[in-house]
Amino acid sequence: MRAVRLRGSGDRVVPAVEDVAEPAAPTGDQLLVRVEACSVNGTDLGMLGAGVTAAVIRRVGRPGFDVAGKVLDCGPGVTAFSPGDRVMALLPHSGGGQAERVLVGQEHAARVPASCSSAEAAALPLAGLTALQALYGRAALRARRSRRVLVLGASGGIGSFGVQLARLAGAHVTGVAGGPKLDFVGRLGADDLVDRHEQDVTTLGRRWDVVLDTPGRLPFSAARTLLADDGVFVTTRAVGRDTPRELVPGRWRRHGPAFAAVRTTARSADLSHLAALVDSGRLRPAVDRTVPLDRAQDAYRHAAGPATGKVVLTTSATR
Repeated sequence: MRAVRLRGSGDRVVPAVEDVAEPAAPTGDQLLVRVEACSVNGTDLGMLGAGVTAAVIRRVGRPGFDVAGKVLDCGPGVTAFSPGDRVMALLPHSGGGQAERVLVGQEHAARVPASCSSAEAAALPLAGLTALQALYGRAALRARRSRRVLVLGASGGIGSFGVQLARLAGAHVTGVAGGPKLDFVGRLGADDLVDRHEQDVTTLGRRWDVVLDTPGRLPFSAARTLLADDGVFVTTRAVGRDTPRELVPGRWRRHGPAFAAVRTTARSADLSHLAALVDSGRLRPAVDRTVPLDRAQDAYRHAAGPATGKVVLTTSATR
């Protein structure tokens, strides 16, 4: 079968489409899925950055963490799905989703929303779950009396879901993105827009109850100036050196604003919740473009540059 693998090292890592071995027959609660679409995520793009060693590429050179497709076969322990079912799934850290077939544990999968194409469904798992678990989980947004939300990176995959999910929770949303992408963020439902090329959001003199940093670049020391006294800063980045030791583990508050780091979990129930929101018309996966698997390098270049929302790779099986 055909699959994307990362090749090279340092600043010359590239996605290459290769012939690789077929997955083994499913065992236990595994599903063998014929992949119809798989998205390109920031995690994949991060592996192309300078400083990535050949050893890391050999260990983690299997990009692709969310897929949508059709179940071909089921292990003997599968109870929730049958061959022929359309499913979407978030794969574990080993990746490998940018391929024509993949094994998936049933606890990491959910049925594709009836109203969704395979490309739209493939855009949901990683970005959608991250935004959902960050805002509704780590930030407890729906339980807050005041719901002013700032979304950094609002035009990206996670950010596009973050804007929509915050609005669904009744929040007043400020979206930050590059100028050409602000119209897109406005169409998602953001109430206020900030052009990151023209304004430094930390100098606006405004405060929010929740700050969602989807690129994971803002130091907590800077985020504190953006937060209300009981606000919470949620980042996709692991705790870094700029963050006090007391912030470990994921959420902490001693005095004033809180820090929370979201680690996305592949929960079938959360995926099904996102699917229900899509089918009800309240949430939409924002797919910028679809690109055939054999043109993975084009997809990566677009995702790293002008894309808004998600870039999705499609296989020949896509309906």
